[in-house]
Amino acid sequence: MEKKRMAFAGSWYPAAADACEASIQGFLKEKNGPLAGRFMGGIVPHAGWYYSGSIACRVIASLQSDDKIDTIVLFGAHMHRQSEPFILSHGAIETPFGDMEVDRELADKICGGISIRQRPPHKFPDDNTLELQYPFIKYFYPDVKIVVCGVAPSFFAGIIGSMVVAEAQQLSKNIRVIGSTDMTHYGPDFGFTPAGTGNRAVEWVTTENDRAAIQAMMEMDPSTIVAEGLDHQNMCCAGAAAATAAACKNLGAVKAVELDYATSFEKSAAESFVGYSGLLYAVS
Repeated sequence: MEKKRMAFAGSWYPAAADACEASIQGFLKEKNGPLAGRFMGGIVPHAGWYYSGSIACRVIASLQSDDKIDTIVLFGAHMHRQSEPFILSHGAIETPFGDMEVDRELADKICGGISIRQRPPHKFPDDNTLELQYPFIKYFYPDVKIVVCGVAPSFFAGIIGSMVVAEAQQLSKNIRVIGSTDMTHYGPDFGFTPAGTGNRAVEWVTTENDRAAIQAMMEMDPSTIVAEGLDHQNMCCAGAAAATAAACKNLGAVKAVELDYATSFEKSAAESFVGYSGLLYAVS
């Protein structure tokens, strides 16, 4: 079976299964660990595991259910408003814990319902927003299949999220949805310094700019999420977040729960830093 090979293993996250598992077990003990509840999906960050792996791990672990989950849908990718959405068409994804099979049946149905570019494994991009989540998904859901989509920050994002759920329900598949986005990329390295530098800048990002983005994601309105990300540069993958919110609403989610928030400044106090948020969409 043709497969998408790992590109960031050994640098952004461990390459060996035992080292990945040790990291995951450590993440699960941080803060309050995973959340208990019935969640249809969540928002995860995608920096190297050293910086944001704990948040992503605990969000993904929180999606576990007594019911068998057939497929996990992962939205992500760094894209412009005019970018063409894309999907991994078939094959498998390599992870340190073994391969994950693409849910080709669902991927084909999605492509039959909306305009989205199909990319085979050998032409699928190496993208940290997506790959950093694969080991977590495989670890907690060893038998699950996966659908991976790149979603642009446009009005189409919400449509994609809704259509994915409709097609999954047509196939009677029990799915969960994950959206991958980091928050404000602040500092001279990113050409974005509206609040100067130092502690004042960190406070502005954490209490104002990122807080506005988190609030938008918690309100679960796709158009608001996309507008917030484009207008304030506080979501690098606002399309993925918007698609996830739309999908989870269609799966019955009625509220968002904030699991955690952090910045890379806490790990490395530099003038340039990034925010990370973890949210879950709950049915009650």
